[in-house]
Amino acid sequence: MNKLILGRYFPGNSLIHHLDPRAKLVAAIAFILIAFLAGNVPGLVLLWLFTFLAMALSGVGFRIYLRGVRPLIWLILFTVLLQILFISGGRTYVEWGPFTVSSFGIETAVFIFSRFVTIIFFTTVVTLTTRPVDLTDGLTFLMRPLRLFHVPVDELSMMVSIALRFIPNLLDETQKIMDAQRARGAVFGEGSLFHQMKVLVPIFLPLFASSLNRGEELANVMDVRGYRAEARRSSFRQLHWRGRDTISMLALLALAAGLAALNLLA
Repeated sequence: MNKLILGRYFPGNSLIHHLDPRAKLVAAIAFILIAFLAGNVPGLVLLWLFTFLAMALSGVGFRIYLRGVRPLIWLILFTVLLQILFISGGRTYVEWGPFTVSSFGIETAVFIFSRFVTIIFFTTVVTLTTRPVDLTDGLTFLMRPLRLFHVPVDELSMMVSIALRFIPNLLDETQKIMDAQRARGAVFGEGSLFHQMKVLVPIFLPLFASSLNRGEELANVMDVRGYRAEARRSSFRQLHWRGRDTISMLALLALAAGLAALNLLA
């Protein structure tokens, strides 16, 4: 099984599992914006506490969330390293040519690291506790006003649903192909850059061919079942906004207010 959890759904009976998908989508977007309000150490602590509370309420193990961060950790660390080496200010600890390690650079790196990781954790809470079909329904509802501008909302929602549905399959298939290549003597991650790129070719070609075949099969199935993109259709699944959804929105407002107040008190 591939270690990546992008696009996977973990069934459960937690409070967050039962939230309306519209509330979870709005919460994810709002949290991304709210995270940048954390401008001091108390604000970061509050942001982390809120994130850990959401993770705990999801009923999904903490190790699962670590698996979600792991594929992006090198990108995050690279961004953090750039902040440390190229941002100067405050007390200078090391200065070597264009590189400077200062207190302000380290502080900025800590803030960026915290924002990135908490955003990844929180958005992972949404994807792990929401079925792809529910995410599609919520996204369709939220994009409904765009129909006034002749935006194909239903088609976009269908594309998102299909993409979310097949991401885990593609990841698992990639892992199977890599295992098959290892059994034939292929070694990944060693040698020069050109050699590593050459080793990846036997992975991409069958994966690309398999993706095309899977897409063609899906298109044929949709045609057989009478799917028409231009047809106006109703939804079999009805979304219901409840009191707990309103409470979740109020919790995000409280987080934003708390971070704003901590910025004013700093």
